[in-house]
Amino acid sequence: MAEAPAGPIHAFLTGGGRDGRGRSLADVLAFDDARIEGVHDFIQWLFPLSEPSRAVPGAPVLGASEAAAIRADPAAQAGLLAARDRMLRFYAGTDGWLTALDHNHLRITRILTALRDLAGRDEAEAFHAAVLRLNETAGSPVNPESLDYWRRAVEA
Repeated sequence: MAEAPAGPIHAFLTGGGRDGRGRSLADVLAFDDARIEGVHDFIQWLFPLSEPSRAVPGAPVLGASEAAAIRADPAAQAGLLAARDRMLRFYAGTDGWLTALDHNHLRITRILTALRDLAGRDEAEAFHAAVLRLNETAGSPVNPESLDYWRRAVEA
């Protein structure tokens, strides 16, 4: 018998909970690219951090016990990696973020940090390598400061 989720983020990532707007993980993963680009309050649920979001007040904050539960739960790990895969498809299929400054650069830093902390450095490094390849293929338009944030998120 599976243990009860340690908190709302854990429940959401297992597919059994809802985010602050009542959406399930499946609902969010089914967003089309335009919705991913235009909606700004889901990324904190897919890729939670231990510090409050400056972009979305009231977004969930990941506590230590909930983070440990997510790391230990295969269902939560599967949800996190499904979110990673959806965001990789978004970045591979769109090019609006391939510019000097874009809000997606902050999202990528969040994704890298959450992957590193919850799924392991290898997952963060793989995502990092993928977005760097996309940037390089586009002629390297992303600013050096964003690239440095990404590198530090993986290495921390």
